[in-house]
Amino acid sequence: MKQIERKIAAFIRKHELLQKGDQVLVAVSGGPDSLALLHFLQKNKLLYEIEVAAIHVDHMLRGEASYQDLLFVQQFCQNHEMECHTARINIKEKMITDQKGMQETARKYRYTYFQKVMAKHAYNKLAMGHHGDDQIETILMGLTRGSGSGRNGIPVSRKFSPGKIVRPFLCLTKKEIENYCRNYQLQPRRDASNDTQDYTRNRFRHHVLPFLKKENGRVHEHFQRFSEEMIEDETYLYALAAKKMEQLHVKNKGEISLDITKFLQMPLSLQRRGIHLILNYLYNDIPGALMKSHLDAIQDLLESKHPSGQLDLPAGLRVQRSYQSCLFSFKDVIDNTAYYIEINENEQIFLPNGYTIRFEKQTTSPSHPILQSHMIQLCPEDVTLPLIVRTRQAGDRIAIKGLNGTKKIKDIFIDEKIPLSERKNWPVVTDQSGEIIWLPGLKKSIFDTYGTQLPVYYVLQYSKDF
Repeated sequence: MKQIERKIAAFIRKHELLQKGDQVLVAVSGGPDSLALLHFLQKNKLLYEIEVAAIHVDHMLRGEASYQDLLFVQQFCQNHEMECHTARINIKEKMITDQKGMQETARKYRYTYFQKVMAKHAYNKLAMGHHGDDQIETILMGLTRGSGSGRNGIPVSRKFSPGKIVRPFLCLTKKEIENYCRNYQLQPRRDASNDTQDYTRNRFRHHVLPFLKKENGRVHEHFQRFSEEMIEDETYLYALAAKKMEQLHVKNKGEISLDITKFLQMPLSLQRRGIHLILNYLYNDIPGALMKSHLDAIQDLLESKHPSGQLDLPAGLRVQRSYQSCLFSFKDVIDNTAYYIEINENEQIFLPNGYTIRFEKQTTSPSHPILQSHMIQLCPEDVTLPLIVRTRQAGDRIAIKGLNGTKKIKDIFIDEKIPLSERKNWPVVTDQSGEIIWLPGLKKSIFDTYGTQLPVYYVLQYSKDF
């Protein structure tokens, strides 16, 4: 038994999982793994100079059996003079409210409770009883499913709430933990669902792990080393990707616009991680329905020779490509960009795209060039006030100055290679009669009077400089 405890101590020391003065909260289900961990930390708290307490959540999924687990943990803590935090959460009800699966819902509310208790009582470490067999199962399941992060395995430690999650038992096998429990006569609770073949993890546990252990009794150590190396590599590559992405994407109010040309110049390994960084930024919580196929579809869209395209991802995230720009945004943001604003003499309005339009009445024509398409000069007798600044409507046409007839605004956007994401809120200026007199930044209509001598002028300027 001393050999197992020395192994745990060496693992804690190697990864610096505990420090003097730590306030450690142990997540305890009542099963062998978490109970052994709680016992080990409590037994050695003077050695590590830490304080130890337990936390337990009854998901109310197994009726009286799960409630008895809660009572068991409370009694164990009372017998060993430890603080114990418990909660009962009706996960079946939460599943209906959240419209999520059982495991996803249970995890969400369990971790939310952990976070709340840690913050309230100033715990800085959350210790969990995952072990080497769990590590093997997680990596194999991730590889089998094609999961991006799952194949890296369970991290030894990670940031959580005001502190960290630590896993001191990743160096042990399930058999070693069972031996620990027998040696100290812990009598843990047993969850019958761990034996059913209904869950993927259980099938790996009962069919794949025995074969691997027969081939190599220390296979868990090799998987643990693999996980640590993969996580170290991922951390480095994500840091590189984040640095590169700063130069080629723009964040704005919960959406991201990506420069495709620059993006595709990055190594493919950084491109994949760049997409992950975008999704992690936009999603508050990555939906379980997001699959590797979605990530592949994004990559295909960015590499496509076609100038435009669109993808709809889970939870309403839309990816729109237009020429060499790609916008990641939620549908409710994209679809609610329409506006209709009136503007009168000597007024200035602010537009959703960050520009302003200023409307002035002047007695002299501007002496400088008309700044091309960012300014228009009108005869007051030709238009009816107030002017209207609105988003494009189906069928909109403008009589362009210098050309015969009219042209669809849709075709102007295509000719000028305006990204789809920008077309939705590009301003169109009309007068009260509905006549389109200006497409700011692109085309002026036959109503533009620059070069004509008039006693009074209307001047509109489209700019970010005000």
